[in-house]
Amino acid sequence: MQNTNALITGGGSVKAKLQRLGGFLAGMVIPNIGAFIAWGLITAFFIPTGWIPNEHLAKLVGPMITYLLPILIGYTGGKLVYDVRGGVVGAIATAGIIIGSSIPMFLGAMLMGPLGGYVIKKFDELVEGKIPAGFEMLVNNFSAGILGGLLAILAFLFIEPVVNGISVGLGAAAQWVTNKGLLPLIAIFIEPGKILFLNNAINHGILAPLGVAEVKEFGKSIFFLLETNPGPGLGVLLAYWLFGKGDAKQSAPGAIIIHFFGGIHEIYFPYVLMNPSLLLAVIGGGMAADATFVLTKAGLVATPSPGSIFAEIAMAPKGGLLPVLAGITVGAVVSFLIASVIVKRASEESMSAESMTFARSVVSGLKAQSKGQKVEEIKPNAQKIEGMPKMIVFACDAGMGSSAMGETILKKKLKEAGLDIVVKHSAVNQIPKEADVVFTQENLAERASQVVPNAKIVTVKNFLDNTVYDEFVKNLKK
Repeated sequence: MQNTNALITGGGSVKAKLQRLGGFLAGMVIPNIGAFIAWGLITAFFIPTGWIPNEHLAKLVGPMITYLLPILIGYTGGKLVYDVRGGVVGAIATAGIIIGSSIPMFLGAMLMGPLGGYVIKKFDELVEGKIPAGFEMLVNNFSAGILGGLLAILAFLFIEPVVNGISVGLGAAAQWVTNKGLLPLIAIFIEPGKILFLNNAINHGILAPLGVAEVKEFGKSIFFLLETNPGPGLGVLLAYWLFGKGDAKQSAPGAIIIHFFGGIHEIYFPYVLMNPSLLLAVIGGGMAADATFVLTKAGLVATPSPGSIFAEIAMAPKGGLLPVLAGITVGAVVSFLIASVIVKRASEESMSAESMTFARSVVSGLKAQSKGQKVEEIKPNAQKIEGMPKMIVFACDAGMGSSAMGETILKKKLKEAGLDIVVKHSAVNQIPKEADVVFTQENLAERASQVVPNAKIVTVKNFLDNTVYDEFVKNLKK
C-alpha cells in the first residue's frame, strides 16, 4: 500500500485544486444532464442524418444548444455561489455572452454564471443592515436587475470575443490532434485522472464543450466517448473476477454490474489502487478503445451520464452504434489481457479484505478532496437512532452515484433483517421532508439538517462501507 500512498499524495496541492475545480464544474453540469440528454435525443432523431429526419422538429436543436443549455449552466453556476438570487443574476450575465456568439457558449456560461452569483453576493454583503425598512424588496429587485444587466453588457461587448477565441482555439487544437492520429494518447492522462477524481475537470471542463461544438457541425463527436467509456474499467474487474483471490474476487461480479450497467465508474477505482500497476491496464485499454473510435469514426450526440453501456447506446447516432460498441469492446479486451497478467502475479494479501478496505478509504479521501472536504475518519452512527424510522434518505451533492449505491446496499440489508423501511437517495438540497434519517458526508451534514431539521443526520465517510450499515441495522433491531 506504500506505492498507492505515493501515487495519491504526489503533487497533492495542484491535484486538490484541479479536483475542486472539476467538482465545481460538475456541480454546474450534472444537475442539467437531463437537458443535455433531451437535446441529444432530439438531435439524434430529427436532424437530416437522424433516425427519423423531421425538418420542423429539427428547429429545436439550434435554440436549445445555443440558449437553453448555456443559460441552465449559468443559472446553476450562480446558484452554487449564492442560491437562487445568484442563479438569476448568473443567468442574466450568461445571456450576454451567448447572444451574438457563433458557437455554443458553454465555457462562457461556466465563467459568467458563477461571476454573476459572486457579484450579487458581494453587493448584498455590502448593503446588509443599511437598507431602510420597507425598501428591502425594491433594493433587492433593482440591484439584481442592474448588476445583471451590467454584467450582460460587459459579457456581450468584451468577454464574449475573448472566450469565443479561446473556444475556437481549443476546437482547432482538438481537431489537429485528431487529424494527426494522436488522440489515443489522451488516455495516458484521462485514465489515471479518473481514478484521481480529476475526471470532472477533464470531462465537463474540456471534452464536453468540444463535443457539443462538434455535434453542432458534424452531428456527433468522439469527445463524448473518451472519458465515459466503461470498457477499460470492465477489463480490470473481469480480470479480478476470473483470476483474483479473496475479497477482491468475490466482490468483482457485483462491481461489474454497478460499473458497466449502472455507469458508476468509481466502483472500480479501489481495484486499481490495490495494485497501481493496473494503471497500465486501464491506460492500454483506453488507448486501444480510442484508436478504434478514431478508425471507425465513432461518436455520440451528447454526454452519456452516467457512463453506463445503456447510456452509450442511447446517445449513439443513426448508423453509429457498431463503432461505439466496437471501441468499448476493444478497450475492455485489451484492459483485461493486461490486467490478467498483473492480477495473476499479485499476492493474495494484496487482494485481501484489509487491502480492499484501505483502497476504498483512499478513494473516499480522493473524492472528498475533489469536493473540498476535509479528509478525516468519521465515526458512523454518531447519533443514536430512537424509534423505527419510516423513511431513510441517502444524500450527496448531485443525488446520483454514491448516494444511489448506499441506498442499494442498505435496502438489501434491511430486507435481509426483515425490516420494511422506505429507503431513497437524493441531492442534499432536495431531501424529502418526510425523511426520518439521513445518511450523508460530514461536510453536507449542516445543509442536510437545514433541509430536514427534524431528521437524524448520520455522517459516514464511505457510502460503500458495509460496517456502517451493519451497525445501523443492528441498532434498529435492538
